[in-house]
Amino acid sequence: MREYLRVARLYMAVLAIYTVGRLITGARGVPYDKGHHIFSLVTMSLLASVFYGGFCRRWRGYTVARALGLGLTIGVMGQIVIVLATVLSYALHVDTYFVNPRALRGLGATAPIPFWAALGERAGGLVVNTALNALAAGIGWAMGSALPDSGQAA
Repeated sequence: MREYLRVARLYMAVLAIYTVGRLITGARGVPYDKGHHIFSLVTMSLLASVFYGGFCRRWRGYTVARALGLGLTIGVMGQIVIVLATVLSYALHVDTYFVNPRALRGLGATAPIPFWAALGERAGGLVVNTALNALAAGIGWAMGSALPDSGQAA
């Protein structure tokens, strides 16, 4: 786990930037339809898992199991940040994208979601999105065979 956290330091920095960007965009009143995709933590985490899976295979010698573990770690970190941002948004009564009904229940939702229901939705996201990140890292690991060795010039 310690190695995964060390390897994923850049991801953590980008995660922090995306989280702040998402909070600011929502709190400033940019409509969800126009701004939610700009700082999507889920999409960014999935792409990070693919890239980390591929690059760690080629340049760090990761097995598929280690790539899956790194993907799980990336997924858990992203989802914990989403849960914490949701809790803070509710606690501070700030209208951010983290409490938007469409973010919690899907595109057709418009009614506000009570706190405990929102946490239930986030718990589901924690499980599903963490598994998807592991899968994405596995796909990245498979694609990593196309990368040159670390000693080769591109």
